[in-house]
Amino acid sequence: MPLTPLDIHKKEFGRSFRGYDEDEVNDYLNQIIKDYELIIREKKEMETKLASQTERLSYLSNIEETLNKSIVIAQETAEDVKRNAQKEAKLLVREAERNADRIVEESLSKARRIAVEIEELKKQSKVFRTRFKMLMEAQLDLLSNDDWDALMGFEVDTDEIEQLSEDDM
Repeated sequence: MPLTPLDIHKKEFGRSFRGYDEDEVNDYLNQIIKDYELIIREKKEMETKLASQTERLSYLSNIEETLNKSIVIAQETAEDVKRNAQKEAKLLVREAERNADRIVEESLSKARRIAVEIEELKKQSKVFRTRFKMLMEAQLDLLSNDDWDALMGFEVDTDEIEQLSEDDM
């Protein structure tokens, strides 16, 4: 076990004839005690600092480890997000292409129906024109018929009609 300043202070040496000067030895021991106390104090301060620095180092190591784990997790998450975004983008593009194809097909189909309807309307228009022309020609024939002139030449005796209507009453 190491000596303490108190051990040095209590140490008593045996007396001998022709020994060392007691005051000189005591002064020297007092100086050793002071130096020893200073060294012990410095050692305790160093141990305290070392403990503090060790604790801080441990804390910083934990932070470093946590940060490294966080970075790895963040990188993995970023990769996941990137992969998911790429998948979603591909799905959106495929869906948009399908919608575009569907819209084009519907438009073509509608254009074909309209073209067929236009042709049908053209046919109906020709038929109507032909019939209307025939009707007009028939009406013109009626107008140019001699029967019409005969009808216009027919005279009605209004006196006779009046008399007939009086007889019926």
